[in-house]
Amino acid sequence: MSSFLGTMIEWYDFFIFSTASALVFGAAFFPTGDGTTQTLLAFATLGIGFLARPLGAAVSGHLGDRIGRKATLVLTLSMMGAATAAIGLLPTYDQVGLLAPILLVALRLLQGFSAGGEWAGAALMAVEHAPTGRRGFWGSVVQSGTPAGLILASGVFLAVQLTVGPTAFAAWGWRIPFVLSIILLGIAMYIRVRVSESPIFINATQRRQERAPLVRVFRETPRQLILAALTFVGCNAIGYVFLSFLLAYGTGSLGLDRGVMLTLSLVGAATWCVSNLVGGVCADRFGRRNTYLVGYALFIAWAFPFFLLINTGDIWLMGLSVVILCTGLGLTYGPQCALFAELFPAAFRYSGASLATAIGSILGGAFAPVIATALLADSGTVFAVSGYMTVVAVISFIAVLLLREKELVAMRSLDQRQVDDPAVSRA
Repeated sequence: MSSFLGTMIEWYDFFIFSTASALVFGAAFFPTGDGTTQTLLAFATLGIGFLARPLGAAVSGHLGDRIGRKATLVLTLSMMGAATAAIGLLPTYDQVGLLAPILLVALRLLQGFSAGGEWAGAALMAVEHAPTGRRGFWGSVVQSGTPAGLILASGVFLAVQLTVGPTAFAAWGWRIPFVLSIILLGIAMYIRVRVSESPIFINATQRRQERAPLVRVFRETPRQLILAALTFVGCNAIGYVFLSFLLAYGTGSLGLDRGVMLTLSLVGAATWCVSNLVGGVCADRFGRRNTYLVGYALFIAWAFPFFLLINTGDIWLMGLSVVILCTGLGLTYGPQCALFAELFPAAFRYSGASLATAIGSILGGAFAPVIATALLADSGTVFAVSGYMTVVAVISFIAVLLLREKELVAMRSLDQRQVDDPAVSRA
């Protein structure tokens, strides 16, 4: 629960930036007069944060494998909370000119640096505490913190807009969700400082203090690193099409009300929460690999019907479209904690999982909203975005096919033997 709640609050911070990029950042920080260009610039700022993720992953992974998962998680959460609150206090372009987007980009980079190390730490804390036969499920609980953060972010944005009205929301109301993160930061910090360190990490450091965990990742597990990153590309890219592009497309191209689109986001996030847990249970029963393959097959089959139903403008058909898409997200995101943990040995697991996630994020979600917006503008049809979704899903499907389930089983067995070591009990 510590990992779940901490992850939820961390991703609340991340998603309010994503939501604001789709709704207000273009006009507030990039006043070009051209709506499409404003949206592209705002989404580019969203993507810039992903560029800081590998550095955050490297630093946090190094610390997580040397000083512990717990201390590193407290550090990453503090950085994310401080950056998010500061964004809510930024002046706009009309107030300070070019300095406004520069400060926005700087704070976004700090968010990205934090996110680069956050996920792996939370995932490993849950998975390394869990029984080996239930790792998929308990890892999926942590993964559900991501859509729970989206629910919280969308809910707060929706509540603020309904309370202050569209005009005030665009002028200053959008700041409220960012400033509220200060309160959430305090709650999350209280939770995280009370959690115990991972028993597998304690055992690993008693045997040997790893000096250069990142070097060992590249030297000993390059194949696992590449495949892990590629398995995440499709899920992450399609996730950000849903999270950011769909909001902008619905309110812009389709002319739908912001409240309708935020409500749709809430429905999708709730589905994603549940399907994450289903994905985790399936990963324990049928294997990580098989669960992923079903999820990516669903993405490939649904990429074009997804926008066919969205284009109807009918709220029920749009809801159905989002529910099916987010089911695929759960099947390819829920098992991720267990999968990534079992691809790397405990001594440099934080570094390997962090870096794989960061690389997958850059190749997948970093500029997915920008690519989708550009494809729509260039082709004049949203089905070009469906083609993009199909391509990234196929890439990840092939990467999953190349995984070896027996290697994952062997790593689970090794971890269990380490937990059973008497040195852990003494610690």
